Amino acid sequence: MVSLTAASVVPVSRAMALLSVGCLAAALMAYLLVRQLVKQRRPPGFPPGPSPIPIIGNIFSLATEPHVFLKRQSEVHGQIFSLDLGGIMTVVLNGYDCVKECLYHQSEVFADRPSLPLFKKMTKMGGLLNSKYGKGWNDHRKLACNSFRYFGSGLRLFERKISEECMFFVDAIDEHKGKPFNPKHLVTNAVSNITNLIIFGQRFTYDDRDFQHMIELFSENVELAVSGWALLYNAFPWIEYMPFGKHQKLFRNAMEVYDFLLEVIKRFSHGRVPHVPRHYVDAYLDELEQNSGDPSSSFSYENLIYSVGELIIAGTETTTNTLRWAMLYMALYPNIQERVHREIDSVLTNGRAPTLEDKHKMPFVEAVLHEILRFCNIVPLGIFRATSQEAKVNGYTIPKGTMVITNLYSVHFDEKYWNEPGVFSPQRFLDSSGNFVRREAFLPFSLGKRHCLGEQLARMEMFLFFTTLLQRFHLQFPPGTVPTVTPKLGMTLQPKHYSICAIRRQQKVPNS
Repeated sequence: MVSLTAASVVPVSRAMALLSVGCLAAALMAYLLVRQLVKQRRPPGFPPGPSPIPIIGNIFSLATEPHVFLKRQSEVHGQIFSLDLGGIMTVVLNGYDCVKECLYHQSEVFADRPSLPLFKKMTKMGGLLNSKYGKGWNDHRKLACNSFRYFGSGLRLFERKISEECMFFVDAIDEHKGKPFNPKHLVTNAVSNITNLIIFGQRFTYDDRDFQHMIELFSENVELAVSGWALLYNAFPWIEYMPFGKHQKLFRNAMEVYDFLLEVIKRFSHGRVPHVPRHYVDAYLDELEQNSGDPSSSFSYENLIYSVGELIIAGTETTTNTLRWAMLYMALYPNIQERVHREIDSVLTNGRAPTLEDKHKMPFVEAVLHEILRFCNIVPLGIFRATSQEAKVNGYTIPKGTMVITNLYSVHFDEKYWNEPGVFSPQRFLDSSGNFVRREAFLPFSLGKRHCLGEQLARMEMFLFFTTLLQRFHLQFPPGTVPTVTPKLGMTLQPKHYSICAIRRQQKVPNS
């Protein structure tokens, strides 16, 4: 009898244990579900928005052409509305009036960065681009601005360096002898070298395989950073422990890039003389040494790596994609290209190389470049921002720390400021006399305290590369082909791969 009783007790105990574990798991799931649903409740006075799906919110709405989706939603909910990105309450700004009100009139309020798990994982909210608004960001931005001024766009000598890179660029194109080629590789190399001169004091050759690989990883991460997996990671950071998903590729790429940058920084800081900086890396190391005893200082080797990487990608992506779109649209609109040729030839007599002083003499070239930036929307959603304090906009209350998306695409397609915005027309930047005119609702470099610090340099590069290219070549597609103008989605909108023929024009041009 005793043995029977003992035998019957064991199964009951196991059943009870399993039941207890099941109850605990169910309770935990219920708690997490309720916690998630509470996070998804809109605060009082918060802007309205599209209805979210429980748990995941509106994440999947941003899977394809998010800038277009957000502009359409603004027609339903107004210029300022909210999204639920898996419990991350987000405000979206649409249209020029709304963006100007927030980024210009309330610049400091909208100058922070959201504390997203992705940013924390990638840069620990340090460096320059993704750092929180405060002393650390101010110190890093001031150093970067001074470096761009002292080693770059503030120097007359630097214009000559850009012109030299332009010649390397067109000579490399000339090697294709008018046959079809994909311009992405050459454009990316040429543009990145301008930033490299400021950061490292030296350019990289177009066949430097290590640097090429790093740029490719950067470009891939620009796409992955706004993929569905990245958005899911921000909402549910525990998926980091899943062995699959594009977010894992993003993290691997970042680690490989950081290792490479560390070696490059060591190489180019060799022979450094304190307080006699040759480039940005030297200037940063000076700041690091000067602030070594200050516990509040944000200068560190780790933030140096993050800052260098961010400056390289920021200085490369926008200008590279602008020039790639410009080449595509010149071939797509040969009549516009012909007018560009005529203007260049009339100003650059005897085939002399272009200079920045020629800019005001080429209003149509300026109009074309501005229309490329407007129409192609290189960075359609800018870089995500956050409120540094509670904000009041259009009668709504936005709590401190709320993530903010600025839909710059909606600014450049704002019917209030642009006539037929869906039509590619450089003429909109010219007056009746053919003079170039600036347009108010033109914000490709964003606005406010977080606007692009390399804007002046980017404008210099775009003009000199574009005029040098069109001075020497006529651009056309291979016979029987017309590439798509549907962009490749990511943090930037870049053209999908295309081939083009650069035919040497019958004109005297300067030797390399």
